Parts: sequence; structure tokens; C-alpha cells
Amino acid sequence: MAKKSSSATPQYKTKTSWGAVLKRDWQLYLLLVVPVVLVVVFNYAAYPGMRMMFMDYKPARGFEGSKWVGFETFVKVFKDKDFHRALASSMVFNILDLLVGFPMPIILALMLNELRYVMFKRVSQTILYLPHFLSWAIIGSVAYTMFRPSTGLVNIILMHLGLIKDGIPFLTEKWHWAVTYLLIGVWQGMGWGTIIYLAAITSVSGDLYEAAMIDGANRWQRMWNITLPSIRGTVVTMLIMNLGRIMGSNYERLSVFGNSNVRDFQYQLAVYIYEKGLSGGKYSMATVVGVFQSLVGLILVLLADRIAKKLGEDGLL
Repeated sequence: MAKKSSSATPQYKTKTSWGAVLKRDWQLYLLLVVPVVLVVVFNYAAYPGMRMMFMDYKPARGFEGSKWVGFETFVKVFKDKDFHRALASSMVFNILDLLVGFPMPIILALMLNELRYVMFKRVSQTILYLPHFLSWAIIGSVAYTMFRPSTGLVNIILMHLGLIKDGIPFLTEKWHWAVTYLLIGVWQGMGWGTIIYLAAITSVSGDLYEAAMIDGANRWQRMWNITLPSIRGTVVTMLIMNLGRIMGSNYERLSVFGNSNVRDFQYQLAVYIYEKGLSGGKYSMATVVGVFQSLVGLILVLLADRIAKKLGEDGLL
């Protein structure tokens, strides 16, 4: 029996040195410099300023002239009744926002994926994505025009149809405000969220759908048994990221819909930080609350990631 030639021995790829990679792709690394610098400047360069949490910081005195107070600011914040009220309101509305708003992009992506008319699908996507690019100032002004109790377009139409006798106080009574606030937030964000899910759906093999159709599966069965399980990893990842925002709040969104009648619900952490911290000149308090929000958000993300991995998902980290 003839011996195998030496050419049959396996060939191993040699590692490419950093110098060779840099020389080959220097244009790409050059383009990467600008975003990396921006991330470092805006995300990490501000870290030394966080020491104002332990100081009675006064901008006129600077860090050198401000007095060190240790954990006194922490105690002051966590004993403040307004902080407790803002924290409770933020958590309730963010949890409701998650429960109502998180499934909507998934449902919308499934619906858009089932559209067969390409032109109608593109027009629908454009219309649904548009609210994401509008500022809350514009959305707020349009909302007040549409939802005024007596002269708003929605109430006028409902009264002309005979469905109501008096105008509904969508934005001037706190319980109606809560529902309107949540639904407007869902409307503003659901179109943009569908982009990620549609991208995940495009990676699903068409052979799976063809096999299901041969077996007699209808459209709903294909969506439930093929599409949704195939994008489960993306759904879990987005859920983990959204859990990190449970403690957050958007001051611009709250300010455009705020008024004295809905103060109990509108007073959230973003409003507390602005009024007690920035507007009141108590920058140390604002920093403490901001760091508290970030730490709790980080803990929730890590906890959700760990639970996802225990359930068999890839997780985020």
C-alpha cells in the first residue's frame, strides 16, 4: 500500500499581525476614530465630575472650592418625599410603557411581513417610521390640537357622531392623561422598533415556510410556529435592553404634556432632577439621582441577562 504524500498533511492558517491588519484596513480604522472619540468624550470623560455626589457642589466655587459632605447628599435625596413620589410614578409608568409598548413593534413587524404588495408595504413603513423623527415639542402641540376637551378634532368628531355629549379631557384629567400619554408614546416608538424585528424576520429560511405550506399550515400558524420562534433571540435581547430603561424618564416628553391638573402623574424622576437639581442649583442631588437611575438600570439588565441564559437563551452579554 502506497504511503500518503506529505501534501496530505493539514494546513493551518497563520495568525495575521495587528500591523498587517492595520495596514490593510487603515481607512476603516480612520473612520472609526471619530465615533470612538465621541463615545469617550461624552460617556467617559464626565466620570471625574461624578465626585460632586460627595460634595456640596457650587459652580462658582468649582470642585476645588466646594465642600466635601460624604454621603450627606445621598441621605437627603433618599429621605425626600418628592423623590419617593417621582420614583413611584416613574416606575409605574415605565412598567406600563413596557407592557403596552413592547409587544407593539413585534405585532407590527409580523403584519408588515405578511403584506404582499411591495409599494403599499413601503408606504406603510415610511408612515409608521415618521413619528420617531419628530420632536416631542411637535408631537405635543399636535396632540393638544387634536385632544382639547371642547375644540379638539377628536372630541368634535365624537360629538358629531353622537358617541359622547361632553368632550373627553384626554390631557387635562390625570387618568385620561395617563392613557393618552402611554398610547402616544407607543405610537411614537413602535414604527422604529419594527426595523429590528423585520431585519430578524428576513433571516428566517424560506424553506421553513414552504414546508409548512405543504403540510397545510395557514398564515397564522406559520407566524406562530415559524416566525415568532425564529426571532425569539431578538425579542429577548430587546426585552433585556428595555428593562434597563425602567428607571428612566424623558423630560421633554413629560414637559410638553405637563399641566397642574396632572401633576401627580407627570412628576417623574426627570422632572425631579430638573426642578430640584438643575433648576434649583442643587447639582449634587441631580447627580445622585442620575447615578441611582443608571445603577438600577444596570442591575436590571444584568439580572435579566442571567435569567435569559438560565432559560436557554443567548442573552445580551
